[in-house]
Amino acid sequence: MTAMESFGRLVEIMDELRAKCPWDQKQTMESLRHLTIEETYELADAILENDMDGIRKELGDILLHIVFYAKIASETDQFTLADVIDGICDKLVYRHPHVFGDVSVNDAEDVKTNWENLKIKEGNKSILAGVPKSLPAMVKAYRVQDKARAVGFDWDIREQVWDKIEEELGELKEEIGKMDTEKMNDEFGDFLFSMVNAARLYGIDPEAALERTNKKFINRFNYLEQHTIKAGRPLTSMTLDEMDVIWEEAKKVTGDSI
Repeated sequence: MTAMESFGRLVEIMDELRAKCPWDQKQTMESLRHLTIEETYELADAILENDMDGIRKELGDILLHIVFYAKIASETDQFTLADVIDGICDKLVYRHPHVFGDVSVNDAEDVKTNWENLKIKEGNKSILAGVPKSLPAMVKAYRVQDKARAVGFDWDIREQVWDKIEEELGELKEEIGKMDTEKMNDEFGDFLFSMVNAARLYGIDPEAALERTNKKFINRFNYLEQHTIKAGRPLTSMTLDEMDVIWEEAKKVTGDSI
């Protein structure tokens, strides 16, 4: 089947489910919302694991949700699936004048700058207006920095970010020394924000990098737990030095260092 035929089949199946399945009939946009978020995170996990079969499956789940939302909206004449598709097609053509018009660009940065400027012309009051409020804080930090860069608000030389990081770390240490909880929180946030900035400047996805470290830690801690269970000892009965010995073993088994 062609992509168009397969998509048409999905739409027909959704129509049948909405007409005949009690669970599908019961769903609303609000009830689907948390499921959509879950599916998005599952796709993100599959991407991190480079699981192509998993990516394929999760993309299908997300595509189903898109069709589901459009079906619900069409039932009350809010909008249709065709409206959704036409809307994104029109947006893509409008925001790519270097492809569908006579605008010239030199590189991907020019494309991003044009994109943000066109959004302002469309009525967005701020370059940062399109960043969802509910994004995880680290992802949001990356996105607002990236959008600010698109209009030239960024370091001239990326190495300059390390001076900023040292400055923020010094301020954090100073507030920790005073044990001022509120100011410690503020400075810790500033320090993290500067670290995200460094990640962006060097082409590192901070969320993905941190998740990789999370997984390494979990794998090694699981190894530590399993080792102690086999030895018939609870972790609480071991010294830190004893646990460190097993931790080093875990690092060799996993092949990474942390």
